[in-house]
Amino acid sequence: MVDGKMKICFSKIYSFSCMRCSFKEEHSQIGKRGFSRIVYCNDPDNPEQVQLNYRGNYVSTTKYTAINFIPKSLFEQFRRVANIYFLVVACVSFSPLAPYTASSILAPLLVVIGATMAKEGIEDWRRKRQDIEANNRKVKVYTDNNTFQETRWRSLRVGDLIKVFKDEYFPTDLLLLSSSYEDGICYVETSNLDGETNLKVKHALNFTSSLKDDSSFQNFKAVVKCEDPNEDLYTFIGTLYYDKQQNPLSVQQILLRGSKLRNTDYVYGVVIFTGHDTKVMQNSTDPPSKRSGIEKRMDRIIYVLFGTLIAIAFIGSIFFGIETKNDISGGKLRRWYLRPDKTSVFYDPKRASLAAFFHFLTALMLYGYLIPISLYVSIEIVKVLQSIFINQDMEMYYEETDKPARARTSNLNEELGQVDTILSDKTGTLTCNSMEFVKCSIAGVAYGRAVTEVERALAKQKRDGAQEVGSTSNDVEESSDPTVNLEKSIKGFNFKDERIMNGQWVYEPHRDMIQKFFRVLAICHTVIPDVDKKTGEISYEAESPDEAAFVIAARELGFQFFERTQDRITLHELDHQSGKIVDRSYQLLHVLEFSSSRKRMSVIIKNAENQLLLLCKGADSVMFERLSKDGRVFEGITREHLKQYAEAGLRTLVVAYRELDEEEFQSWEQEFLNAQASVTADRDALVDAAAQKIERDLILLGVTAVEDKLQKGVPECIDKLAKAGIKIWVLTGDKMETAINIGYACSLLRPDMRQIIISLDSQDILDLENQGNKENIAKALHDSITKQIRAGMSQVNSSRETTATFGLIIDGKSLSFALDKKLEKSFLELAINCASVICCRSTPKQKALVTRLVKVETHHTTLAIGDGANDVSMLQEADVGVGISGVEGMQAVMSSDYAIAQFRFLERLLLVHGHWCYRRISMMLCYFFYKNLTFGLTLFWFEGFASFSGRPAYNDWYMSLYNVFFTSLPVIALGVFDQDVSARLCLEFPKLYEEGTKNILFSWPRILGWMLNGVICSMIIFFGTTNSLMHHVFRKDGQPVDYGVLGVIMYTCVVWTVNCQMAISINYFTWIQHFFIWGSIAIWYVFLVVYGSISPIISTTAYKVLVEACAPSPFYWLVTLLVVVATLLPYVAYRAFQTEFHPMYHDQIQRKRFESINSETLLRNPSVEANKRLDL
Repeated sequence: MVDGKMKICFSKIYSFSCMRCSFKEEHSQIGKRGFSRIVYCNDPDNPEQVQLNYRGNYVSTTKYTAINFIPKSLFEQFRRVANIYFLVVACVSFSPLAPYTASSILAPLLVVIGATMAKEGIEDWRRKRQDIEANNRKVKVYTDNNTFQETRWRSLRVGDLIKVFKDEYFPTDLLLLSSSYEDGICYVETSNLDGETNLKVKHALNFTSSLKDDSSFQNFKAVVKCEDPNEDLYTFIGTLYYDKQQNPLSVQQILLRGSKLRNTDYVYGVVIFTGHDTKVMQNSTDPPSKRSGIEKRMDRIIYVLFGTLIAIAFIGSIFFGIETKNDISGGKLRRWYLRPDKTSVFYDPKRASLAAFFHFLTALMLYGYLIPISLYVSIEIVKVLQSIFINQDMEMYYEETDKPARARTSNLNEELGQVDTILSDKTGTLTCNSMEFVKCSIAGVAYGRAVTEVERALAKQKRDGAQEVGSTSNDVEESSDPTVNLEKSIKGFNFKDERIMNGQWVYEPHRDMIQKFFRVLAICHTVIPDVDKKTGEISYEAESPDEAAFVIAARELGFQFFERTQDRITLHELDHQSGKIVDRSYQLLHVLEFSSSRKRMSVIIKNAENQLLLLCKGADSVMFERLSKDGRVFEGITREHLKQYAEAGLRTLVVAYRELDEEEFQSWEQEFLNAQASVTADRDALVDAAAQKIERDLILLGVTAVEDKLQKGVPECIDKLAKAGIKIWVLTGDKMETAINIGYACSLLRPDMRQIIISLDSQDILDLENQGNKENIAKALHDSITKQIRAGMSQVNSSRETTATFGLIIDGKSLSFALDKKLEKSFLELAINCASVICCRSTPKQKALVTRLVKVETHHTTLAIGDGANDVSMLQEADVGVGISGVEGMQAVMSSDYAIAQFRFLERLLLVHGHWCYRRISMMLCYFFYKNLTFGLTLFWFEGFASFSGRPAYNDWYMSLYNVFFTSLPVIALGVFDQDVSARLCLEFPKLYEEGTKNILFSWPRILGWMLNGVICSMIIFFGTTNSLMHHVFRKDGQPVDYGVLGVIMYTCVVWTVNCQMAISINYFTWIQHFFIWGSIAIWYVFLVVYGSISPIISTTAYKVLVEACAPSPFYWLVTLLVVVATLLPYVAYRAFQTEFHPMYHDQIQRKRFESINSETLLRNPSVEANKRLDL
């Protein structure tokens, strides 16, 4: 059967798709600017082509290269303000101004920068490996020895002649020369480019379609002159110079990189565009350097801390200058013990201003602990660990394809918790790329008991159960018979109705209409049957999933299409008179195939009784107007069923037929053939007009209803995300009708929602375009879109007082005008005021532009999700890109930040992991600033106490290890493990997610509140310890507190305070957090013992300070206890007041959970409450 189908000349069957190309006005631009490309076919080494120096076919999606990795990654690191500061400090630390050694600041900086660069390099190397895999795919290329040999994709050059086989991807943009079919047509799947699952028919020129085998290319040489590389997927202008003839080229002869060859054994083609010159790559953008909103705000906070640092350093230097200047007054030495008469420039009373300036530089380094150097590396560690938890979440593991969730970058974890708008692809993202025949209406009777996703959603809303809603088919309920539900599932067929299944249709009142209905489905198509020689099973190769579903439905109901020749279709039919299966053959005379403008398909056949029949199926918008007066008997009830099916989110087609008179047919056929043979510019219009003359006076048979099967859980996921306050836009390459149906199916559009449709498909616009004046057309189109946007806004404004909701639907042509600088803000304003937005027929470039518009103008976090190469630009443009690892290849996943296998996993990724990551990072940052202010400001208070001498309050090693050992691990545990509520409650209360979209947890009031807490704590610690210890005997031998002891006591209070503050702030304790918090405090004491036992030359002020001075003194322990309690009291009091009188949303959920636990406890143990009452 496979060999037989190759002999079919589809160019003689198809009436529209395979029409011969003609020269158009655009072809006159060949050779001018924008149309200057010259390709020497099968002659890539031609000297003239070599001089043109076209790009190679190597494609890279990585962020770095081996050459730019170090400079570019260093640039990324030093975009962070704190890193620049510490770099400057590290350089200055080699001077005498430094209050500590250079190594103590340089080593941490190198560790931080090196660790982050290593992480970036590992992540980019993963992308590099995927690029290597794609670039090393094999394809057969024609060589000098006149044979096709395998070579790698990356080695292809412009002009190479290659051979691509069935189910292989095209490695470049190719000019189709010939195929395994006689007339050089081939079928191409472009779902990876435009999201459409239906196959496109491409056809070679007649002049080259005769090149059928490898040997025929021995002397083949030609030249192509065409347009320069551009991003337009739907047009191509070029001319082929071959055999001393010029032949116009159109997009019908171009096979685009990323699309796949289907239903065709092989094709021959010439490479036109390679690598980044291909149209799919022209639609992509360079991988951006993405930074989260929190990280950007963190830079602003660092600026605030810098301001604080400079301010206190300036204040200290002023006081230092005053004190220094007064040290010599009237020849007298005020602080004689400092020997101001014999000192260096850093402390010279005669040059007090200069000394003050040097002190200012010293203070900038001393107070550097206000800027947390370990902040960035701690965040990197936390984010990597968070990513591991995302990767290992079994709730986001898809068993069918063995694909878990993957965090391909860890930089944007907290952005997952702040998403305001989701921009989603449709095909393969919301849907499964499969159609199922579920319902039909024949002769006014509705058949089919299956319940669609939309019907289930409506049933859930009404709380009436799925059975009642499923009764759109003549009040028929979904079958609950277990024998029915256990039947083997058939791909493309989900129809259940015992009235017409298993041959029962022969007992229906209108069995003749049912017979004709399913005959139309079995004959009116361009499907090719493929018989497995071993099993005898028949599979169908169809241009679209819809057609395959119709043919399968006809087969399952007794009309099996099993053979096709050039001019004949044969069926196994159930004869309703004898009840037996018989073979019936139909002569195929003409195929008037489906197109987006015609919106219908017809075939003209002759049956065994020599009847001429026109069988037609199409959209209701064009079919009802073509019915005859006698053919409208069931129109009223059929329209009602159409409405019900549309509300159920189904794709519908009207099925009709008519008998033709022999004389009428002969007359029409002559006119039609003349139109096809025309070489004038209006040939397309002549053919279309001829087709319309025969497609009239139809008799209505019924309606089909096909479900574009959504992925499991999509409506529920979208509903949950909407409850979380997230807006969802769908950007698809599909037709408007398809997109609207899916909008209903996935609950984006609802029956009670008003639709605002912006389109340029009106008859006035079409008439204007036929006139050909480009300037007038562009102005008229722009004015039309402006008027439609204003009309939409007036609808929205007039309904503000009501509860009406709107859905905006706009097609790609209109979108190109709406994205104009003059209109984009008006368009965005309208879109934001609509509950749902669907952009149809969108190109990859338009998807990226819409994403950028929403991101830039709203200043909110955007998330793009898609599964094909056509979604790459959108994913890269959005703040967060999520790739679906589906059936459309891995290009979207390769360019994404996160990868999931099913759309429904987005719910858990955002509402659970996103919320947790946002909360953890926010708390972690606030705590970081708090603990560093608490520690750093004690240095400032001490310096004031010590006449701003520039001397630190603590030993050098105390300061160096503060952010490494004594406070770092608890904050990392907070960022990895803390949960305000469980995953179940995150999903149960999606409104909790609004804490992220409104940025409540990292707002300026909250940040400044934590900073204020740090200031208060530092004051309590310093003044509490100094006032408690000064003028008191501390040691048994009567000695008071000295410099070393005071530093240890203050430091001990700091360590206890910041770690206990962590313990109070944590919502969800694990043993790891207990270990880190109390272990960090224990490490401080262990460090004091070990470090204090080292020689005083090294340990200096820490020598045996704990063992001999602090530990034996009860005063040390008492002061530590009192100061720490006093320091924590303000925060505890504030949280108690807030939780009681102004609780946050997570506080309310925690309280509900606590109350429910108490209620369950009382229900299990009612004696507990009784005993309490008895005690009272």
